[in-house]
Amino acid sequence: MALFGFGKKKEEKAAPSCGCSGGCGPVQEESRPVKVLGGGCARCNELEASVLAAMKELGMEPAVEHVTDFVKIASYGVMATPALVIDGKVLSSKEAAELLKEAQGV
Repeated sequence: MALFGFGKKKEEKAAPSCGCSGGCGPVQEESRPVKVLGGGCARCNELEASVLAAMKELGMEPAVEHVTDFVKIASYGVMATPALVIDGKVLSSKEAAELLKEAQGV
């Protein structure tokens, strides 16, 4: 099992229907499957630090992308930050806790 998508190939997604005439092309999945969405406030930074610490404790490479661009954040359907995204899915705190428990084998 590739937890958090590490070891998976990057997949090309269909072009977004943004309505632009410039032909913006296909969207590439970012290289880091774990993302913290937020403008850089104290709560966002705390979430990032907590995720990094949890990944270290699990023996995982602590690689987290902090997305601060509000256009990108809105593209995930997030209206309030901070938010946590794993493998392209916005997680609730309950889902994140379950995922960590599963990773620890609890």
